[in-house]
Amino acid sequence: MSVNSFREDEEQKVVLNSKTMLRLYKYLLAYRWQIVLVLIIMSVTITISLVNPLIIERAINVHVAEKDWRSLISLGVIAVVINMVFFFGIKLRMLIMSKMSNQVLMTIRDQLYSHIQKLGFGFFDSRPTGKILARIIGDVNSLKEVLSDSVTTLIPDMLTVVSIAAIMLIKDYRLAMAAIITLPLLILLMTIVQRFAHKGWQDHRKKSSNLNAFVHEELSGARVIQSFCAEEQSMTDLDELIGRYTKSFSRAVRWSDAFGPSIDLVWSIGGFILYYIAVRVIGVGNIGVGTIIAFSTYMSMFWTPIRNLSNYYNKLVSNVSAAERVFDILDTEPELVDREGAGELPEISGRVRFENVSFAYADEKEKRVLDNVSFDVQPGETIALVGPTGAGKTTIINLIGRFYDIEEGRILIDDYDLKDVTIESLRQQLGVMTQENFIFSGTIKENIRYGRLDATDEEIEAAAKAVGAHDFIMRLEKGYDTELSEGNGLSAGQRQLVAFARTMVSSPRILILDEATSSIDTKTELMVQAGIQRLLEGRTSFVVAHRLSTIKRADRIFVIDDGHICEQGSHDQLMELKGKYYDLYQAQFLSI
Repeated sequence: MSVNSFREDEEQKVVLNSKTMLRLYKYLLAYRWQIVLVLIIMSVTITISLVNPLIIERAINVHVAEKDWRSLISLGVIAVVINMVFFFGIKLRMLIMSKMSNQVLMTIRDQLYSHIQKLGFGFFDSRPTGKILARIIGDVNSLKEVLSDSVTTLIPDMLTVVSIAAIMLIKDYRLAMAAIITLPLLILLMTIVQRFAHKGWQDHRKKSSNLNAFVHEELSGARVIQSFCAEEQSMTDLDELIGRYTKSFSRAVRWSDAFGPSIDLVWSIGGFILYYIAVRVIGVGNIGVGTIIAFSTYMSMFWTPIRNLSNYYNKLVSNVSAAERVFDILDTEPELVDREGAGELPEISGRVRFENVSFAYADEKEKRVLDNVSFDVQPGETIALVGPTGAGKTTIINLIGRFYDIEEGRILIDDYDLKDVTIESLRQQLGVMTQENFIFSGTIKENIRYGRLDATDEEIEAAAKAVGAHDFIMRLEKGYDTELSEGNGLSAGQRQLVAFARTMVSSPRILILDEATSSIDTKTELMVQAGIQRLLEGRTSFVVAHRLSTIKRADRIFVIDDGHICEQGSHDQLMELKGKYYDLYQAQFLSI
C-alpha cells in the first residue's frame, strides 16, 4: 500500500479560497444572536469613532475661534464620556468573540475527530499519525483568529471605510477623491501579493505536517533508535526537515510582509495628493484649517481600517490553507459505510461463510490478495490460518470484521450478508486481538472495561482470572487501579494478558486472534493456555499463529497460499497429506 511518509508533501484538492471561507463562516451562524449583539456594540463604537473628528473640527473652528472656553470644556467632557463607552464596548466585543471562536473551534475539532474515526484502515495506512495530528491540533487552532477577526475586524472596518468615504464625499468631494484615488493601485498590489503568499503558506503547512510526523515517529521509536545508535542519523533527518520548514516559512513570510509596505506606499501617495489639492489647488482660505485637520484625521481613519483589513487579509491568506487541510479530511469519504436500509445484526450463533470472495487493496488493484476464496465455518469451530507472509491470512480476518469491502463474492454470518447489516452491530459481536494490542493511558481496570463499557468490577476480575492475568495484576502495588501509560510498566506478555481480559469481558460470538500469543514467552503461554481455551470455548474462532500448540488444537487448519486455500483439514489429516502444511511444519515446527 502506498504510504505518504514524513519526507513527502501531502496531496491536497485545489479549492477556491472564497468557497473555503464561506464554508468556515457557516459555523458562525450557530451563534447568530451573539453576532447580532457584537454588531450592535460595534455600531456604537464605530459611531463614536466617526464623531471624534467632528468634535475636533467644532472645537477648533467654533469654540477656539470664538474663545468660548465653557462650551469647549463641555464638549471635552462629552468626548471623554463617549470614549469611555467606546473603550468598554471594544473590550466586551473582544470577550464575546473570543468565547464564540473557541466554541466554533471545539465544534470543528469534534467533527474532524468524529469523522476520522469513521474512516477505514486505508486512510490510516496511507499516512503517518503525526500528519493526522497536525490537522486536528495545529490546523484547527490556526483558524481562531480568522473566525474572531471576521466579525471584530472585517465587518466594523469595512463599515468604517464606507462611512468615512461617505462623510468625506459629503463634506468636500474634491478632497474625498484625492484621498481615495489610489485605491485601484492598492487592489492591484494586494492581488499580486496574495497570489504568491497563499502558495507559500500552503507549502509551509505541508512542511510543518512533515516535521510533526517525523517527531511523532521518532519519539514512538526512541527505544529502537537508541538500541541501534541511530541518534546521529535521526538528528540529520531532523535538521533536513527543519531546514525545509524554515525555508518555506521564510518564503511565505516574505510575501506576507509585503502587505504592510504596499499599504504604506499607497497611503503616502494618497496623503501627498490630498495636501497638494487642499493647499495648492483649492487653497487653505477656501476650506478652513479645522476642515483640513478633520480631513487629515478622516484620511488616517480611512487608511487605518484598510491597514487592519490588509492584516486580516494577510491572516486569511496564511490560514486559509489550514482550513483547506481541515475540510480536505472532512470531505474524505469513508471507505466503508452502511448500505441504505442496512439493519441491525441480531445475536448470532457464529456461522461464517465465504462465497467466491476476491479482494485487492485500493492501490494494488492489479494484484489480488484473495482470489475466489470459499469456505464454510460452523458455529463454535476453531479455524487456524497458516501460510507464508503475504498469503492473505490477515486479509481474511479483516474482511470478516468488514474493515475492507470485497470486490466479488459474498461474506455471510448466520446467513446475513455483511453488506446488509450495520458495521457497528457486526463489530459488537466480534473480538479481535493482534500481536500489538494497544494499551491506553489509564488504569488496568479501565483498559479491561474498554471491551465492554458497562462491565462491573466483578466481571472484569472474572475475565482477568479466566485468561491468567489476575495473579500478576494483584502483585502490582495498586492492583486493578494501577495506572498505565500506553502500556509502560508492563512486559509485552503482561500487556497481551490485559488485552486477553479485555476481549474476554466483551463476550464476543466470533473471536479473531492474529498472532495474539507471539509476544508471550513459552512459560507464560503454558500458563495462559487454559485461559485461551476458555476464550475459544463456545465461540467461532479464527487463529493466525505460528505456535504449534494453538494450531494443533484447531478443528480445521486452512493453508493459505497466493490468495487461495490450497489445503484444509485437521493437523493429523494435513500431516498425512504431506503437502504444503507438511512442508511448513517440517520447516518451522520440527525443531521445537
